[in-house]
Amino acid sequence: MFRFENPLYLYLLVLIPVLALLRFYAIGRRRKKLKKFGDPDLLKQLMPDVSRFRPEVKFWLLMAALALLIVMLARPQMGTKISREKRNGIEAMIALDISNSMKAEDVVPSRLDKSKMLVERMVDNFTNDKVGLVVFAGDAFIQLPITSDYVSAKMFLQNIDPALIATQGTNIAEAIRISLNSFTQQEKIGRAIIVITDGEDHEGGATEAAAEAMKKGVRVFVLGVGSPKGSPIPDGQGGYMTDNTGSEVMSALNEQMCRDVAKAGGGAYIHVDNTNLAQEQLNNELTKLQKGELSSVIYSEYDEQFQAFGILVLLLLIIEVCVLESKNPLLKNVKLFKKK
Repeated sequence: MFRFENPLYLYLLVLIPVLALLRFYAIGRRRKKLKKFGDPDLLKQLMPDVSRFRPEVKFWLLMAALALLIVMLARPQMGTKISREKRNGIEAMIALDISNSMKAEDVVPSRLDKSKMLVERMVDNFTNDKVGLVVFAGDAFIQLPITSDYVSAKMFLQNIDPALIATQGTNIAEAIRISLNSFTQQEKIGRAIIVITDGEDHEGGATEAAAEAMKKGVRVFVLGVGSPKGSPIPDGQGGYMTDNTGSEVMSALNEQMCRDVAKAGGGAYIHVDNTNLAQEQLNNELTKLQKGELSSVIYSEYDEQFQAFGILVLLLLIIEVCVLESKNPLLKNVKLFKKK
């Protein structure tokens, strides 16, 4: 059966009887005016090319086209069912460091913004995969549960800010543990935890957490953002953060720690700088993961039927144009509308 995406348009169908009544009223007035000129039979002889039925045919062709056009605007659709679809893909949990040190600008536009762009491009490359998001600093929590809704993933990603977590630090261990508990229970699926951090103020336990993930079949990749040489941290007021002595705080990427965590997690360490090499390396690593079947319940889309109505409208308009109001002299002997 048909359903309509925009059923309010169907109320416009009331125009058809209204226009028909106006048509009958206009015909009645026209006949009264013609009677004033003389006998109808005499007028008919004086106007041999005037057809009585052709204008009626053209009018109702236009009304039929208008009715179908209204139905087309209501977007008729047919067919619906709930189906279970199986797709090949991987599951990836992204653990993103949002500590204040990620504001450093040794990577343009900043470590955090560069990380967001990298994750967004990674999600753009996903097709049959699932992704989740964990944010961490001195503490960690799930920002987005694992999902195949990439639009929501990118929306949540844009709303990430260091202000989400008041406790400062870099608790990578907690971020890995939360990510590890966030995967689905499906079997034979490649899984990865992608930690994006500068590794500063590392609180310990990260290599142990990564090793635990590896034992459960989840590989841990670490993306180190920033420069090992260090960079000041903007304070948001045009200056830079300072310590208790008034000296500028310099934040440096802890590459050794990042490598150790990635090695313990059976993954790879990737340095994120101002080039796109990190993006390419990460994509290459993810393609190596075993891709299993991800099943999800999907509501199938209704099939649009407006195209068929559009074709009918076009045909009716073509016929209406071809039908002349007056009799065609070339076809005067053809009595299409003459009563027997």
